[in-house]
Amino acid sequence: MTDIAEGRVAALPEEFEHYPVRAVRRGHFWIAGERVESERGTVQRAPLFVEWEAPEEITRPYPLVLVHGGGGQITDWRGTPDGRPGWSDKFVDAGYLVYLVDRPAHGRSWAHPDVVGTPGAQFSYEMAMGLFDTEIEGHDQSLWSGGIGDPMLDQLISGMGFLPADLAESHRMDQDRISRLLDRIGPAVLVTHSAGGPTGWLVADARPELVKAHVAIEPMGPPFHEFGPGTRLDWGIAAAPLTYDPPVADAAALEAAVTENPGSHTLPALKDLPVVVVVGETSPFTAWAPLMVDYVNAAGGSAEFLNLGEHGARGNGHAMMLEKNSDEAIVPILEWIARIA
Repeated sequence: MTDIAEGRVAALPEEFEHYPVRAVRRGHFWIAGERVESERGTVQRAPLFVEWEAPEEITRPYPLVLVHGGGGQITDWRGTPDGRPGWSDKFVDAGYLVYLVDRPAHGRSWAHPDVVGTPGAQFSYEMAMGLFDTEIEGHDQSLWSGGIGDPMLDQLISGMGFLPADLAESHRMDQDRISRLLDRIGPAVLVTHSAGGPTGWLVADARPELVKAHVAIEPMGPPFHEFGPGTRLDWGIAAAPLTYDPPVADAAALEAAVTENPGSHTLPALKDLPVVVVVGETSPFTAWAPLMVDYVNAAGGSAEFLNLGEHGARGNGHAMMLEKNSDEAIVPILEWIARIA
């Protein structure tokens, strides 16, 4: 009471003083998971946590749905490890209504192993350095180059958990929940990152009339790649089934057919859907990401390839939204979305 009587007020830490004062509206809600029986009764299985934020005046025609990568969560979009505003702020400030999701079994989308299945391995420091701090020449935008013990690497790792061990089921849950999110909010542009990339293809497959564009930032790939036991993209660009024409019930038969003749099976839901596959100039994904573009286009899609380095954002790795030049790296993406949708 003494401090209050003396007129004491809290002081914002100096490191956050550069945050701009913003007029926004924000809230959150859930897309429920399945109701299943457990030892203690009926429980919910892996809901989808959704945050939304809107500028004082929405000026863009479609909202953006931001889908994080494997082991990540909404905070990947909220801010950088060194405390700067993240891409979600930049999108809102550009006039977009933005929805951010914690994918099922990630972040606040709670998921007990008893009802979701075995979790995959915890994301390690070594895994993070191998993915986010590669020794590719020119990669100079990393904030966490000091290795284990670097406080910026601590910040990065603190937000990373694990994926469900069953990648196909993880993708199926993503597809179901985010499709139902679009049922609630209407047409939207999907902005996905890394292991969230397959979610974009799967939601477009389930709700082609509601997905207006897909910005696939460093999407999981290349087609049919196996990342480890039980983590293979059996259906080309996703582990869960996609709707091909002609119909195909066997993933192995699909791979054999499109390997021999890339145009033999199309993805009707991707026809006329604007897609851009985005890579950082010095990311390990840059070497094979064009194969994702080739696959989508051979399947009847309309995908472009965007290397940030060719648009003025140089030296980025896999997580450009968390790197030193994140404010510059988002600019080509904002320009692409504004042009397409």
